[in-house]
Parts: sequence; structure tokens; C-alpha cells
Amino acid sequence: MQLLLLHLDDALELQPDFVRACMRMGARQIRAEDHGRVVRLWGHQPAIDALGGNIARHIIGDQKKPHLCFMGSGDFHHVTALLVAAALENNPGPATLVHFDNHPDWVHFGNGMHCGSWINRALQHPGLEKIVTVGVCSDDLTSPERKGANLSLLQQGRLELYPYSHAPSRVRKDYGSGASFEQKNGVLNWKTISEIGEENFIDQLLSRIKTDAVYLTIDKDVLVHDDAITNWDQGKMRLPYVLSLITEISRRHRIVGADVTGDYSTPSYAGNLWTQFTKRAEIFIDQPHTTPDPIATTNINSAANHALLEVLSEAMG
Repeated sequence: MQLLLLHLDDALELQPDFVRACMRMGARQIRAEDHGRVVRLWGHQPAIDALGGNIARHIIGDQKKPHLCFMGSGDFHHVTALLVAAALENNPGPATLVHFDNHPDWVHFGNGMHCGSWINRALQHPGLEKIVTVGVCSDDLTSPERKGANLSLLQQGRLELYPYSHAPSRVRKDYGSGASFEQKNGVLNWKTISEIGEENFIDQLLSRIKTDAVYLTIDKDVLVHDDAITNWDQGKMRLPYVLSLITEISRRHRIVGADVTGDYSTPSYAGNLWTQFTKRAEIFIDQPHTTPDPIATTNINSAANHALLEVLSEAMG
């Protein structure tokens, strides 16, 4: 396993004990804060390409080893599409991406990538068969068409989405039914984890992964506030349950790559005044307005990262 610390903000630097633990395991640090200020929340294609080139230069050594990357705030979740591409370059063949998140990250976005749009880019890779999104509770599932969701991915079977809990989603178009939803009377009725039951959902999830190879991406905003403190609204999953799902997946599948995002950091943007204004306006609308206690933030997020590091390291062998 190649362990990477991708510094796009200062979130990991605020957890020195976690960084030391990673360095003892031979982690490679990638300093990319300048890129981070440009692509935070979203970035146009030239900036995304520049960051992708920087990451690719640092993924060295035995290219068959899967990489595990910790990369700070969930404002950078679109970087996952770059990491998935690198993983599938080194491990060709069909793969499934299992995506733990409080948000579906499925909106349309042109000329670049948004942290809420990246699954569209990931699914353009010919080696990625399907994405299974787990744990969503956010309002993104309320009137999703109006919010720019690419629901055709559900219709095509390229995406399955299992909320932890959520009311049915009202839609105008006909999307039929799939493994994770059923459309009836103008709404998508989701098959939620809370209704299936956490223990039963383990078997449900495993039955929906048809490939030997799996890539895992964990946005810690899928967790309750006691288990993570993030830049976003948070879900209802507990960390031990997420860890158990990771372990069960790894017992039956080959993990070809993984990343962890969702630490808290104070936003910092580069770009012209209009870019900075639009990004700040977006987070004013979409993100909580409170600033968390810094000591509690460090302690809680570091503890979660240590636990994820331990379980993922074992899962990736």
C-alpha cells in the first residue's frame, strides 16, 4: 500500500499526531496548497489538470500497490476522480467505486469539476463499472432535478444510492426502478439503510458489488457530529459501522485504492474577485455558518483518521 498525505489545505497539519503516525508507516506527503486554493469547491479544467499532473508525479514506486490518500476538507472531494483514474491506470479491469457520503455529488457541472459533481467524471473512465453511494441524508435528495442532479445515472444502472434515511424524492421525469429505488406516483422511493437495518444492509451492499476490484472513498460528513467535524452538514452513520462495512467489503474484494476526505479547514480561495465571491456565496448557502471549536475539531477528526488508517491499511494489505 502507498500511503499519501495530500495537503490541499491545513486540515492534516492541524493533526500532528496523525501525520506522525502516517510518516512512521512511510507516508509520502504531497504539498499542493497552491493548487488547493484554486480548486477548492470547484475548479476549471486547466486547474484540475495541473493538480492531476502534480499528483501523478508523486504516485511512484510499485505501481501495483494500491494507494490510500488522506486529503483534508470535503471541499476537495472532486480530487477523488483523479485518484480513481490513477488507481485504475495501475489496475486495469472492471471496478466498483463504493462512495460513503452525506451528499450524492451527482450534479451537472461544465468546464471542470465541482466537489458536488465528480461522480460524473469518475464514471467516464472505461474501467469503472458502477458507483454505489452509501449514507446520504442531505437535502440534495429533495427535488433533485431542480438542484441539477444527473438522475440518468440511476436510470442507466451506473449509480446505486442507498440513503441512511430520507423521504421519497419528488421528480418530474420517469426513471423507472433500480436496485436502490422504486419510482411510483412521481417520487423516487429509496431503499434506505435505516429501513433495511444496518446488519441486513451489509449483505445488501455486498450483493451489489459485482467486480473483484473496488475503490473506496470516504467523506467523513457521512458521520454524526460526535465522530467527525466537517465543513458540511452531516449524516447519521457512526464510525464503527462504516469501519465494519469497509472490513466486510475487503474480505470479499480487492481494494485497488481508497481516499479519505471530510476534515475541517477554514476556506481559502485563489482566483479573481468574481471567483472568490461566487465560491463564498455558494458556501454561505450550502454550508453551516458556525465555526467549530478548534481543540474538539482536532481531537475528533484525528481519532477518526487514526481508526480509518488502521482499518483501511489492513483492508488494503
